[in-house]
Amino acid sequence: MLSQTFNRVLNQPTRRTVQPNFDQALLWVVVLLLALGLVMVYSASVALPDSPKYANYLPTHFLLRHVLAIGMGLIGGLVAFSLPLSVWQRIAPLLFLGTLALLIVVLIPGIGKGVNGARRWLSLYFMNLQPSEFMKLAAVVYAADFTVRKQEVMHRFSKGFLPLATAIAMVGCLLLLEPDLGAFGVIVCIAMGILFLGGANGLIFSSIFGLLTLTFMSVIWLSPWRRERIFAYLNPWDEQNALGKAYQLTHSLIAFGRGELFGVGLGGSVEKLHYLPEAHTDFILAVVGEELGFVGVALVVALFFFIVWRAFEIGRQAIALERVFAGLLAKGVGIWIGIQTFINMGVNLGILPTKGLTLPLMSYGGSSVLVSCIAIAVLLRVDFENRKLMRGGRA
Repeated sequence: MLSQTFNRVLNQPTRRTVQPNFDQALLWVVVLLLALGLVMVYSASVALPDSPKYANYLPTHFLLRHVLAIGMGLIGGLVAFSLPLSVWQRIAPLLFLGTLALLIVVLIPGIGKGVNGARRWLSLYFMNLQPSEFMKLAAVVYAADFTVRKQEVMHRFSKGFLPLATAIAMVGCLLLLEPDLGAFGVIVCIAMGILFLGGANGLIFSSIFGLLTLTFMSVIWLSPWRRERIFAYLNPWDEQNALGKAYQLTHSLIAFGRGELFGVGLGGSVEKLHYLPEAHTDFILAVVGEELGFVGVALVVALFFFIVWRAFEIGRQAIALERVFAGLLAKGVGIWIGIQTFINMGVNLGILPTKGLTLPLMSYGGSSVLVSCIAIAVLLRVDFENRKLMRGGRA
């Protein structure tokens, strides 16, 4: 009897292990961040109608708009995933020029929408479109395409670096007019990172990096309110600073302090009750820290680390398959998500001066959520084409 059973097992046809067509773990991590962001946006904004500024709003106002943004992001992501990377490469210059045109349109009085002295939005009635968010995606695609097209002359300043630097400088001028120094910083990091990965001359790269550092320091020093914000960041607990430029920072730090290890419980935040401004947007991590504690913050950090790590792994794999554009595109998305996440978390934790940047996939903001979902979909498309090639198919 035992021998018969053994023979049947040996004679069974081997079952082929079915490999997924895309990185399912990456997709589930993104879904988890979107879901956690939805919960935290509702928790951080539910009390806002108690303020005179939002007196006409329902408690679910920001929740419903965030649900709409996520829905649009999922649709946009599906469309982006359906486009082959060859199409993305072909439309790269048009995408960059079109987004550049939107940055110009947003500065036109009567068309661009201003909030708190900044003119960064175009009103579409059902949502506000922020062109600077779309420029991050356009910068990734365009820089990857430019690096591939100019790969043979990347070591030369005039042909390999200057054209892209000029394009990014134009973007910077428009963003500084809005003003949006944070978005400009992220876009510069994207372009410089892709150029470095694409084989730019080390000496030229180092020189330009130094020049950009000097430029950013000059912009901050020549702007009185930016300079005051830096000084307030250096001494946030001074009474004048705590009630002025460092008000958000001090209340963010108080929120983290109250959260301790496991938090005060979901919905139990005190700082979101009109103490911490923009708690549902730029300072969503502070609410996570207060309500879910160190454990919740560590989970969010780990999830973002996984996304960045997978982006670089997918990019490395694409370059190994001699798909340089796809590889640089994937790594560019990793640089973008990593830099913006680091800046947002650094601001919330008091490591960096206060800057208006959202936490990707989590913060309230239609344009940010939409573009982040599209970027992740492009990353999944790179992985999808990698797997298809490794199976012997065509990308």
